[in-house]
Amino acid sequence: MINITLPDGSVRPFEKGTSAHQIALSISEGLARNVLAAEVNGVVWDSVRPIESDATVKLLTWNDTAGKATFWHSSAHIMAEALEALYPGTKFGIGPAIETGFYYDVDFGDHEFSSDDFKTIEAKFMELAKQKEVFTRENVSKADAIAYFTAKGDEYKLDLIDGLQDGQITFYKQGEFTDLCRGPHIPNTGFIKAVKLMNVAGAYWRGDETKKQLTRIYGVTFPKASELTEYLHMIEEAKKRDHRKLGKELELFAFSEKVGMGLPLWLPKGTALRERLVNFLTKAQAKSGYEQVITPHIGHKNLYVTSGHWDKYGKDAFQSIKTPQEGEEFLLKPMNCPHHCEIYKVKPRSYKDLPLRFAEFGTVYRYEQSGELHGLTRVRGFTQDDAHLFCRPDQVKEEFKKVIDLVLYVFKSLGFNDYTAQISLRDPDNKAKYIGSDENWKMAEDAIIEAAAEKELPTVVELGEAAFYGPKLDFMVKDALGRKWQLGTIQVDYNLPERFELEYTGSDNLKHRPVMIHRAPFGSLERFVAVLIEHCAGNFPLWLSPEQFIILPISEKYEDYAKKVSDELNNSDIRGLIDFRDEKIGRKIRDAEVKKTPYMLIIGEKEMAEGKVSVRKHGEGDLGEMTIQDFSELLIKEITV
Repeated sequence: MINITLPDGSVRPFEKGTSAHQIALSISEGLARNVLAAEVNGVVWDSVRPIESDATVKLLTWNDTAGKATFWHSSAHIMAEALEALYPGTKFGIGPAIETGFYYDVDFGDHEFSSDDFKTIEAKFMELAKQKEVFTRENVSKADAIAYFTAKGDEYKLDLIDGLQDGQITFYKQGEFTDLCRGPHIPNTGFIKAVKLMNVAGAYWRGDETKKQLTRIYGVTFPKASELTEYLHMIEEAKKRDHRKLGKELELFAFSEKVGMGLPLWLPKGTALRERLVNFLTKAQAKSGYEQVITPHIGHKNLYVTSGHWDKYGKDAFQSIKTPQEGEEFLLKPMNCPHHCEIYKVKPRSYKDLPLRFAEFGTVYRYEQSGELHGLTRVRGFTQDDAHLFCRPDQVKEEFKKVIDLVLYVFKSLGFNDYTAQISLRDPDNKAKYIGSDENWKMAEDAIIEAAAEKELPTVVELGEAAFYGPKLDFMVKDALGRKWQLGTIQVDYNLPERFELEYTGSDNLKHRPVMIHRAPFGSLERFVAVLIEHCAGNFPLWLSPEQFIILPISEKYEDYAKKVSDELNNSDIRGLIDFRDEKIGRKIRDAEVKKTPYMLIIGEKEMAEGKVSVRKHGEGDLGEMTIQDFSELLIKEITV
């Protein structure tokens, strides 16, 4: 017998060679029908693979990330089987699961492939899926693996085998298709009820531009046809909400090839929105005891050598700037924390001075590959809402909890109510990736875990996701479409204070080392604005909207009254403009709706005579006539709420 430990901590005896599927059956038939794979001692296995010794087992379904990944990787194999049946002689590269489905890199030889072939492949795919073909795993010697793919004439699989050793090689077979694969896979193809091929692109073999370009086919599958329908609807909605599209339509930001890729230009309306975000957080920070600082856009290379960033990220940064002084090098600032350490060192510090909280909206520059750039979410120059708190060890947890409160205040104010706090810890099996002592890492990780628990945050723990100098708490926010974004982050750091030899005089009159907390509720203004645009589809909260109203005179006869209304509203700190164009009122209303202006004030003969305005609300329609005072109070009440 072997002992199986389940996620709830219970231990149950089973016969040696029992599979995860059999374990699921012992719990309930319903569960067994939904098990796609299993996590055995932390490694994902086929659900039918025999377990030969004591193990910790987690059953994986569609609701688990690893379950989805297994489902989608199996789907890549079925697509390959369909391609081989439809286009004999096709050769295959790799076919992994990705966050939104799967892809396979394919060499079609002389066949001209395009998205026009998608429907044919989807039909063949579902034909194979309905046959409930079983995925079978086989250990294969290197010699036999080479012989199989040599006979098949697939040089890509032979290239992959070349890097493997005997004992590392497994084949998976379903139906008439056999692939080199370490697995795992779902029990059979019948679990898949719907498929959609999404896109086709080029991809160089092994990512090497000197090698042949293969055809990369992207797809997604689901265990229910209704889930595919929902997914496709979400994709269409996401296209409408794309921040690059809305940013252009709403005149918020732009990019210029002459300025440089990944370097956004903030237009007047976007700048106004951005500045309101800055002012909002600056005000909140002031209440929490933060002091604003400003540091240069460049720093001496030695600053980043001292911090450890040069060794870790130097090759990915912009090339250093050389001065006329021989041997002198500067870098475009890739991060703000080393600069803030030097501000701390400007004068001696006492335990009575701590905590010190330095905040900066600091613009940093990092060289991202051109293929990685994406609107405002991945850029080469961005502004962090950065702050660094220097505190005594006994203050760390309390300060960390205060930062959590600030992050949650930001999220609530902007309508991000669905989030998970990810506790990102060091990989215990690969400590060489990190700097600092085990003792300091333990103290930092314990502080984060305890603070998150005391604030009753919904949390997940991820090993290996810590920064190289310390663990962190990352806030994973779901937007209106259910997509996850990493926004706010808080990090505990015992290492930079050591590297910069930061000190304070304690109550015992001896020198002590402070602890550093890094935090950024927005993360970066660029990424935050991008996520906010897509979350609210450009319909910003009224307090943040670049223009809160637009006045639409029916004709030029009413322009003087329109100016009077505008002046009165502006005097109440309500922002807006007047549409002076010689257009029909219907066109003006439609254009204001497209621009997502929250309120439209229509002015004609009756409104001017009565000293009122006719009010329309974006997305809702006519609200009737109001006095200017009533309209002003309506907006102020909404902004306050």
